This record gives sequence, C-alpha cells and structure tokens, in this order.
Amino acid sequence: MNECPHVDTLPHPEPDALSETCLECLAVGSHPVQLRLCLVCGHVGCCDSSPYKHATEHFKETGHPVMRTFEPGESWRWCFVDTALV
Repeated sequence: MNECPHVDTLPHPEPDALSETCLECLAVGSHPVQLRLCLVCGHVGCCDSSPYKHATEHFKETGHPVMRTFEPGESWRWCFVDTALV
C-alpha cells in the first residue's frame, strides 16, 4: 500500500457513518454490491461493482479523496485522487 498526501488531511477520528447502507441505491430501488465510507464526511455509498457506483459519484461531486471499505472484516482504504490503496 502507498501513502498519499490526502491521508494526512483526514479527520481524526473517522467520521461516523451517516447510514448503514447506500441511500442513493435505496432511492432508485437498486441494491449495493458492497459499501464504502467517505472518510471526510461519513457518506456511505456503493462500490464500483454496483450499478450506480455511488461512492465514486460522491467523490466526483464533493472532491472527498479517501474512502474505506464499509464491509465487515475488511479495513482497506482507497484514494480516488492517487488511485491507490492507502
């Protein structure tokens, strides 16, 4: 895994999740494949294997660079700007 400059700017501690699922998927009647948590604001969105890719759309709309998996037993983080695990 690589470090990126965006990790140092994250809130500490991590923000609380704003939801337990992808609210955008619920709104359109879709089901997320896996969930991602924005480490800037706590938004929960679906992964890129989901039809609507709401976590990526959240990054595009807000510029919030780093998210982490919101799946039980996983702990990796992804930086959209650096396209790298961090």
